[in-house]
Amino acid sequence: MKVIVLGGGVVGVTSAWYLAQAGHEVTVVERQPESGMETSFANAGQVSPGYSAPWAGPGVPLKSIKWLMMAYRPFVFWPMPDPHLWTWLVQMLENCTSAAYDRNKGRMVRLAEYSRDVMMDLRANTGIKYDDRQQGTLQVFRTQKQLDGAAQDIAVLKQYQVPYEVLDRAGCVQAEPGLGETANKIVGGLRLPGDETGDAFKFTQRLAAMAEEAGVTFMYNTRIKQLLSEGGRITGVDTNKGVLSAESYVLSLGSFSPALVRSLGIKLPIYPVKGYSLTADITNADHAPVSTVMDETFKIGITRLGDRVRVGGTAELAGFSRRLRAPRRATLEHSVTDLFPDCCDVPGASFWTGLRPMTPDGTPVIGRTGFENLFLNTGHGTLGWTMACGSGRVLADIMSDKKPDIAYEDLNIFRYSHS
Repeated sequence: MKVIVLGGGVVGVTSAWYLAQAGHEVTVVERQPESGMETSFANAGQVSPGYSAPWAGPGVPLKSIKWLMMAYRPFVFWPMPDPHLWTWLVQMLENCTSAAYDRNKGRMVRLAEYSRDVMMDLRANTGIKYDDRQQGTLQVFRTQKQLDGAAQDIAVLKQYQVPYEVLDRAGCVQAEPGLGETANKIVGGLRLPGDETGDAFKFTQRLAAMAEEAGVTFMYNTRIKQLLSEGGRITGVDTNKGVLSAESYVLSLGSFSPALVRSLGIKLPIYPVKGYSLTADITNADHAPVSTVMDETFKIGITRLGDRVRVGGTAELAGFSRRLRAPRRATLEHSVTDLFPDCCDVPGASFWTGLRPMTPDGTPVIGRTGFENLFLNTGHGTLGWTMACGSGRVLADIMSDKKPDIAYEDLNIFRYSHS
């Protein structure tokens, strides 16, 4: 079957790879000159199935008000007259219940754990390298209240048999010796030994090259104008290079996905949540993180990527703005220098921002639509790389009329009653 994948980020490229492995003829359409140049370019560097959790949860509305008042804010909101923003916010608030949180986290952990296993197979079978480390991740808590609040997440980890360790201060330092000088600033942590780290951009670029060797065609510098349809089927993709046609189509455009299908009557509840990162050269390896340390207070991940440190986080609702804001950089700098002083060249760090495609319930949208030959693989939020391999494999199985290895029915768009 001839398939066109729209989007060349980590989700689009993994979709193309697994579709090609299933025997399909695949073309990837991407507006950038290379793959992985958008949200996949400089993310936090984590493959963290155990930390897969929706942002919507009990107490989040009140917490968000507190976050907005912090000197180093993990959450920033710019009110705009955008009806899509307000609709998305209402849907997110509807998911801020204990029942919804448990349901959504269960979906996310299921997919993320499967994705990590698929990625391990890919690494074993291909030898792909991307500054990867398999040394777990550590979430550090600065207050006892935060440590006590991890109980709900731990219950889900137990349910899905995800290995974990609750550590005291000394245990955190043993796992991450670079915290030795600042251990007095934390009370404990939650370590997930099965989580991994690495450079998502390197991964995406190298997998794209492998996919090309396997027969996938990549059309870069190609701007998508609209999807053409007739009689409940997509008939083509109108681009600046003409109309492209295939038997089936996959939408993996991240935050830009909803606009493309809106004219088809598909209401895809995805909104961009802007994230930021710093990438700094390591200057003192002994004081740098071994893997990833997640600073629960500021919602920031500090990750070792070879001879660099990636500091990623913050959530800013600012539409499609790509403006690099100095206060966001200050938050990232504060977190890394507070926990790992002198570990890296923070003043010389590169500063980046990307748009995370977030759904109201945190779960990506994968599978069929009301159009028989249009499929979705989008809306992964902060977990695009964590879930990419599993999502691509699940989608390829669905499109190949093969039953996926995990339950997938609750991942499609039909879980939203108005779609």
